[in-house]
Amino acid sequence: MQTEPTEFNGTPCLRLHADGATALVALHGAHVLSWIPADGRERLFLSERANYGEGASIRGGVPVIFPQFGERGPHGRHGFARSQPWQFDGIADGRAVFALHANARTAHWPHAFTARLCIALSASRLELTLDVDNPDTTDFAFTAALHTYLRVHDLADVALEGLQGCDYEDSAAGGVLRREHNFDVRFDGEVDRIYNDVVAPLTLRDGAHTTAIEQDGFSDTVVWNPGATLAATLRDLAPVDHQRFVCVEAGQVLQPVVLAPGERWSGTQRLG
Repeated sequence: MQTEPTEFNGTPCLRLHADGATALVALHGAHVLSWIPADGRERLFLSERANYGEGASIRGGVPVIFPQFGERGPHGRHGFARSQPWQFDGIADGRAVFALHANARTAHWPHAFTARLCIALSASRLELTLDVDNPDTTDFAFTAALHTYLRVHDLADVALEGLQGCDYEDSAAGGVLRREHNFDVRFDGEVDRIYNDVVAPLTLRDGAHTTAIEQDGFSDTVVWNPGATLAATLRDLAPVDHQRFVCVEAGQVLQPVVLAPGERWSGTQRLG
């Protein structure tokens, strides 16, 4: 893998090159902004109205959610990792490694920790691994996710396969528990679901195109699209932008991880 320092919208980034594919990663949040496989087709959605800079959360790409998913805890929505500066730690075992350590900006979460995002890139696949280490002297608990925005051509032609039989929490309906009986998930209006114990590979069908989605370590899959009504209230989305993406997120949400001193947790999402 080769790396190239660059900027995007004034934000320091690193462009990764491997086997004819590229990925663009902002040091702000270790946020993957773009993934273009060797076929030349962009696979991630990034809002043209996204906010950048200190403290901002970028709409699109792959935000890193840690140490709190959503509002499930006392901290800010989706935690602090996505709005903090990370450092590039180099290439290890063919993967680009970005790290975030406990610092003054994270002091409101009173734990020593190290989070790493490791990115592997090939001609047709993107693999993202989130590692969390506990170098502290006491346990800590957290939730986490890779909040992946997958670009689609037309939401009306999109289906997500592989979740049949899974139980899920329907966040759009106030957290009602349901079971997925359909062969595929379609997107008509707001969809906000946390599927539990997802083990089968998923397939996102977008017209004639497909994306395979796998995960290890993460027990949940979050599926989200705001629909037209909610999207109209999101100032960092352009009109009808909700028709251009589906979020399929590898998550550890419903059951927090409790990490003992000296332990490491790891979760991976693979796209291809």
